[in-house]
Amino acid sequence: MPFLNTAVLSSIDLYQRWLSPLKGFRCAHAAFYGGDSCSAAVRRLVAERGALAARPDIAARFQTCAQAYSHLAGAAQVTGGSVRGVCCCGPVPIPFRCG
Repeated sequence: MPFLNTAVLSSIDLYQRWLSPLKGFRCAHAAFYGGDSCSAAVRRLVAERGALAARPDIAARFQTCAQAYSHLAGAAQVTGGSVRGVCCCGPVPIPFRCG
């Protein structure tokens, strides 16, 4: 396995093991659609196809996560509720709170 793929997979593993549990919530994509979080989906894509080949699908996943965040934020405004999660709008997940 090329070094880049190994480095990306190791970074995701570290994030999932040490950082993700500290934040206490899932990404917006997983919160809105269910299923895998973005980190799990990206890990699977990199493991199956490699970091470079998977780039378009990774970018599409982050875009879908950003759209899910918009839906969640809109729902929080309409209902007056509070929504927490992480928007994967780029290579670094960004915590959010709506409402």
